[in-house]
Amino acid sequence: MADEPLVLGIETSCDETGVGIVRGHTLLADAVASSVDEHARFGGVVPEVASRAHLEAMVPTIERALREARVSASDLDGIAVTAGPGLAGALLVGVSAAKAYAYALGKPLYGVNHLASHICVDQLEHGALPEPTMALLVSGGHSSLLLAPDITADVRPLGSTIDDAAGEAFDKVARVLDLGFPGGPVIDRYAREGDPEAIAFPRGLTGPRDAPYDFSFSGLKTAVARWIEAKRNAGEEVPVRDVSASFQEAVTDVLTRKAVRACKDEGVDNLMIGGGVAANSRLRSMAEERCAAAGITLRVPRPKLCTDNGAMVAALGAEMVARRRAPSDWDLPADSSLPVTEPHLPGSGTPGGNAPSHGGSRGGTGSHEHGSTHDHDHDHVHELSRKNLYS
Repeated sequence: MADEPLVLGIETSCDETGVGIVRGHTLLADAVASSVDEHARFGGVVPEVASRAHLEAMVPTIERALREARVSASDLDGIAVTAGPGLAGALLVGVSAAKAYAYALGKPLYGVNHLASHICVDQLEHGALPEPTMALLVSGGHSSLLLAPDITADVRPLGSTIDDAAGEAFDKVARVLDLGFPGGPVIDRYAREGDPEAIAFPRGLTGPRDAPYDFSFSGLKTAVARWIEAKRNAGEEVPVRDVSASFQEAVTDVLTRKAVRACKDEGVDNLMIGGGVAANSRLRSMAEERCAAAGITLRVPRPKLCTDNGAMVAALGAEMVARRRAPSDWDLPADSSLPVTEPHLPGSGTPGGNAPSHGGSRGGTGSHEHGSTHDHDHDHVHELSRKNLYS
């Protein structure tokens, strides 16, 4: 285990400041600072509020993760960070922090994909991913079916949402039901006491001529809102538990049906489910039933690892180090629309090429090539930073 890469991961794509530390496939620390309470009064995530919260939480969360893992920052083999997709301002905070720590510590930097990280986190729960792996990722911003022959270099999108993502639909339905934000957990809780067959809500994009792997939940959300409105206009009480259960059943039915079909069509005998909605109890139970019937092995991380966290970023970063993927350059961007086909953003250098030497020379092939002025004008500042930051 001591020979496996020790990597710190930073996740700031939305409203969670996540810092994880992983050694190989072993989770050592998973520290999270959430700003969800600050967004609740707005009924959704406010990008500027999220960015400011990340700024305040970053250093304390990193320090907490290091204490929890009982390691020194100088022991790290690399620093990974979510480079996209996500909220631009929030991503920028994480990427900037990762650059600062990597530079000050002389460690390689890995800008990784948020969606690929959600797949890779399962390695911390169930060991190495089979190759290929079919992944169903469902969250507030994404509903995707992905085929991953190699999580570090080859991730292929098969289908995605064409409008509202599954988690977004949960939030909007919860708002109509006056259940607050975020909607996923509270609807799941109410649904356990409701009848999933009480109301026949529509299943989007499930017709014979529809795209087999794409998702649409906007029509379902509208159907639920109109049903509730009709009840209220008639002066009748809205059966919140039955509405929650019936809506949840419609969402999970579509998600699992398409995921199992993709596995069969592609000849893949394992399915991984990740993302925040993967914490939903009905999605898990329905996936278990349908995968068992189809002879498919189901892999779902524990709920805490399904939501956004730094552990998933560290897991993908550790895999990058283990497979000797090239680290990112110092001009690594925060890309809010980074495609899943790019699991990470490699630089121009060789593995380890972007890690600055503590002797002051940073002329490796992974460094900036904008001339000596940029590289050397502020060496004294960088050296002081290194000294003050976990000397």
